[in-house]
Amino acid sequence: MEESHSLAVSLFSEILMADQLARSRLSKALPKGMELSHFSVLNHLTRTGVERSPAQLAKAFHVTRGAMTNTLNKLEVAGYIHIRPDWDDARRKMVAISPAGRQARDAALASIVPLISEVVNDLGGDRVRATLPILRELRAKLESTA
Repeated sequence: MEESHSLAVSLFSEILMADQLARSRLSKALPKGMELSHFSVLNHLTRTGVERSPAQLAKAFHVTRGAMTNTLNKLEVAGYIHIRPDWDDARRKMVAISPAGRQARDAALASIVPLISEVVNDLGGDRVRATLPILRELRAKLESTA
């Protein structure tokens, strides 16, 4: 049992440190004024290709509605998203990426891809591919207990 606890602590220590270092490096590589949370929302909206409500986005990113509202307000002021009323439920809003938002996301992606590609190349593609299923399973376990 002690070994199991030690292994769990080591695993999560490594994940947390890797997360911190990755966020720091990515944040520095993003275009001036763009935060990692901004890129994440723009990337999500681009990948899904559909409008989302602020509540849906908050749930997808596991953040409070207040935190998501703050991020969305900054993105709207920058002209990166459009927020409109939900035609079916006037109490709700819907968020879509704007053409400027798509351009900002693409510029951000262009600035971080070399950085993350370098890490993948250093580790080796086969090793990264072998690690992905374990990380996906870990994420799914953590999501199911959230």
